[in-house]
Formats: sequence, C-alpha cells, structure tokens
Amino acid sequence: MRGTSGDGAPEPELGLGLSTVGEYAVISVTGEIDMYTAPQLREAVRQLSSEGRMRVAIDLTPTEFCDSTGLGVLIGARRRLSDAGGSLVVVCANPRIRKLLDLTGLDKVLDVREAVPGE
Repeated sequence: MRGTSGDGAPEPELGLGLSTVGEYAVISVTGEIDMYTAPQLREAVRQLSSEGRMRVAIDLTPTEFCDSTGLGVLIGARRRLSDAGGSLVVVCANPRIRKLLDLTGLDKVLDVREAVPGE
C-alpha cells in the first residue's frame, strides 16, 4: 500500500528483492526509481559492497519508471563497484526502460544485458 506525501499525493513505491545467481548478487527492482526511492537502491548497493559482494546485477526488468535520479544511482553504483575492483551489470528486458538507457547513452557506459550472466 502506498503512503501519502505531505500534499496528499501518493508516494511512489519501490520494491527491492535480493537473490544470488552464480557470482552475482542480484537486486530486482520493482516499482519506481525516482528522487524519493533512489536512496533505497543506492543503500542496497552500498550494503552489498560493504559485505564484500563486488559482482552486482541490478535487474530493471520489472521496473515501471526510472527518472534521472535513478540513472544517477546506476552510474554511482558502477563507479563504486569498479573503484573497488568489482563490476555492475544492469539487466533490462523491459523495452521502456531499455529505451531510456539507449536514449541517454547509458547503454554505452553501463554493462546492459538481457539476463544475469550465468543464468
């Protein structure tokens, strides 16, 4: 159930599921990644890296919406993991989110795939 913001508008929901596929810690993102929910995703990546899990896949396939704040989190996650000797894979079989990655050129910066490596 969605909460409401101070102006009575519904607050966006974000669901984060964690699983493991081969060497990858997989964060499945459902709902919306925006300025309100992006910090949750950022913290999930931080937590994994602090636990030494340096191969991370963020699955955006079930994601309904992603704004520039969410894109910034993806770039930050890539940088954080890369600087520590790890890697980030963005999994996206969602045509709408994939188009966003293509239009912004992030498909050239991020390792975007249709599935988690090893699946």
